[in-house]
Amino acid sequence: MALRPNLLRTEAGRLSLRLLDHSTTSTCLPPAVLELEDVRLDIPVFTTETRSLKASLMRSVTGGRLSRRGGGAVITALDQINCTVREGERVALIGHNGAGKTSFLRLVSGIYQHTAGRMERHVPVFPMIHKSFITSPELSGMQAMKAHYLMVNGRLEGFEAFCDDVIGFSGLGDYVHLPVKTYSQGMAARLLFAVLTAGSHDCLAMDEGFGAGDSRFFEQAQERLERFLTTAGTLLLASHSDPLLQRFCTRGLVFQEGGIRFDGPLDEALAYYHQHCC
Repeated sequence: MALRPNLLRTEAGRLSLRLLDHSTTSTCLPPAVLELEDVRLDIPVFTTETRSLKASLMRSVTGGRLSRRGGGAVITALDQINCTVREGERVALIGHNGAGKTSFLRLVSGIYQHTAGRMERHVPVFPMIHKSFITSPELSGMQAMKAHYLMVNGRLEGFEAFCDDVIGFSGLGDYVHLPVKTYSQGMAARLLFAVLTAGSHDCLAMDEGFGAGDSRFFEQAQERLERFLTTAGTLLLASHSDPLLQRFCTRGLVFQEGGIRFDGPLDEALAYYHQHCC
């Protein structure tokens, strides 16, 4: 019987060694969706007031570590990230504001590029992070929908059905032909929510801060969101809500100061967070 060593992260963040039965683990585990090994993410700060930036202040804002390089400033938003996410996993990202959750979502979604270490994405990771359209507000709602569809799918095949679903759910009707900049905040939020929750994805990276518009739309949006999350192949969900995480996730990553401090079953991760990080 072949045995192989496996590195397992402990509560204290150290690595311990455990022997696993290679013949049983290699064949039973689902394929990896994301693999990160000793990953670091540095974000340069472009400002004329770099010298006045204090490390304590920057930590309070970002959770990262501030350093000065070549006359500028760099924030290490993530450091020594070791994590493998497998197909079908529902992973909760837990931590206070600035702990590194959103930076991690942006990194695995391809919005940020890692500075050091090894990271592999084996499937596209769809980010549900932004609270506004990334296209110009001068575009009409219809044009914004088409741009999003092309970016995600690379072609317009199936766009008509997508369009009908989004317009029907958002309730915008003919307003979809007007520029997005003329929409009320609620109208824009409803359209964006409908666009982002249409279809399914191999891997979804979502921040709970994403809104769903006005209160009358909220209940309908919750039902659609639940269906959307259950159809995602793999889910990464950042949230401060224990009930939300318990509803959709089974594994938890606890972030603190840009690092993963705990990786394990969700209930244990939440207990660790409330005991050590709050």
